[in-house]
Amino acid sequence: MSKPDESDGVDAEASTSDLTDEEWRERLSEEEYRVLRESGTEAKFSGEYVDHHPDDGEYRCRACGTVLFEAETKYESGCGWPAFYAAEEESVTTTVDTSHGMRRTEVRCANCDSHLGHVFDDGPEPTGKRFCINSVAMEYDDE
Repeated sequence: MSKPDESDGVDAEASTSDLTDEEWRERLSEEEYRVLRESGTEAKFSGEYVDHHPDDGEYRCRACGTVLFEAETKYESGCGWPAFYAAEEESVTTTVDTSHGMRRTEVRCANCDSHLGHVFDDGPEPTGKRFCINSVAMEYDDE
């Protein structure tokens, strides 16, 4: 995937807000597009960050680079997807998702409106939240 970065003199986060569907398809792999732009879900326990437990760093939106989660908020939930007990509040939005005959709370990137996963009220303290996020929707940054 070729995203603009600081070396291009382009703000990666700002550059995604007005992309067309065709431009998203060029930027993202087929799987990334299916999850991020079509609200898909990767298979349980298949994502690269399911068993990834760094001490520090951050997880960014794969579509636009917005910081979504700090590594210290990641925990092992056993749900089959990376789980976090807190998100960067201004970086995510939530909406009601009634697809598949369920009522869930969908989590989206506040910057580019990409689908990330869902949040549930069965997580650990201090928040009681479980942000269940697709690995393909994120990139880990250890800096």
